Amino acid sequence: MTELLVPIVVATLAAGTPLVFAALGELVTEKSGVLNLGVEGMMLVGAIAAFAATVASGNTWVGVIAGMLAGAAMSLVFAALALTLQANQVAAGLALSLFGLGLSAFAGKPLESIALQAPLVFRIPLLSDVPLLGPMLFSHQPLVYLSWLLVALVSWFLYRSRAGLVLRAVGESPVSANAIGYPVIAIRYLATLFGGAMAGIGGAFLSIVYTPMWVEGMTAGRGWIALALVVFATWRPGRVLAGAYLFGGVTIAQFFAQGAGVAVASQLLSSLPYLATIVVLVLISRHPNIIRLNAPVSLGKPYHPDA
Repeated sequence: MTELLVPIVVATLAAGTPLVFAALGELVTEKSGVLNLGVEGMMLVGAIAAFAATVASGNTWVGVIAGMLAGAAMSLVFAALALTLQANQVAAGLALSLFGLGLSAFAGKPLESIALQAPLVFRIPLLSDVPLLGPMLFSHQPLVYLSWLLVALVSWFLYRSRAGLVLRAVGESPVSANAIGYPVIAIRYLATLFGGAMAGIGGAFLSIVYTPMWVEGMTAGRGWIALALVVFATWRPGRVLAGAYLFGGVTIAQFFAQGAGVAVASQLLSSLPYLATIVVLVLISRHPNIIRLNAPVSLGKPYHPDA
């Protein structure tokens, strides 16, 4: 049983890590009152940028930084449209996803035949030697540990720092925040850029760590799952982590089920993460008060100080 448990947990944590990055970034963006539906496109552009940079440099961290910058650049396009030009946020986000899909497919065409060597696992000294828990929790890729650190930092930032309080105030009432002197648009720009950077890192994890190669559309809807995950987590960073690993476990379950010879169509098993997303959203929608109490009041609503 132990021999089966360890690989399942390790695979689940790896599968959930890109969702942690993407959903955490979107959570901060939405806390400022901005709804960016372009997570899928930002992840794809981050994935191809990270892969190309890693191939060119031979350094994984150069690839991660490239993916982060590419995701932030994509989010900057969205911010210019939605925050400066006052375009509809839903439409701008959908357009960003479509643009990212096309741009990544075009840029990645010459790289489709290249495969990278997966980065080495980093074993935390002493802790990785602990029976059972060591191999499960302390023998992962560095980006897995970074995702845990970011969850803790974002939680502290949002609920223990003055800057986090200001960010949440902007998301609740931009008019009031502006009235007492806070630069609402600038704060929303920074939150949106952070969300794009995190989506880019999530895409980078997919292309240079999880499956170290480039395949067109390799995010396979993870950006949309990340968006649903923010609602599932009721805008709480800790719940984002738990939810990401829940969806990661559902994703991994199909592979173990197929390996065990379960007599279920592979197409049905492959659809499990998306079915789980639908089920979760349906269950949450039955309790609208939970969403109403936790969602930023101004989420998705345009605002301009001169209006």
